[in-house]
Amino acid sequence: MKIKGIGPRVAESIIKTLGHDSTTKIGKLNESQITEIEKKLEHINTLLPTWMLNRRKDISTGLDFHKLSAELDMVRREDINREKKIKSYRGIRHILGQPVRGQRTRSSFRTGTTLGVSRKKTAAAQAAARKAGEKDKGK
Repeated sequence: MKIKGIGPRVAESIIKTLGHDSTTKIGKLNESQITEIEKKLEHINTLLPTWMLNRRKDISTGLDFHKLSAELDMVRREDINREKKIKSYRGIRHILGQPVRGQRTRSSFRTGTTLGVSRKKTAAAQAAARKAGEKDKGK
């Protein structure tokens, strides 16, 4: 599961197809078992059912894939850039640095130096403004 794109469910299904024990550590495997796992990962598209793949109905080809490691990062980056380019709602949220998946923004995702109002500071500022206003009226 240390490989990006391989989660618990995918790892468990690969182990079951190979017939290995799921509690065995990777350091305890011999070279033939490791090469067998690598071969399965190369042909993971045919091994897993389509509902388990992480890239279903690819936009450019329309095929189902399962991307791993650097390919997964690259495809995700391309998807975000495509959304920014066509200026979809998600793309605009990415451009603005706002949350994309519908989270609330009233209390979360606040950036910048002013993050709310302090009552003591506000009261002191209002008192100073009143004194300045009284001095101007007296002149």
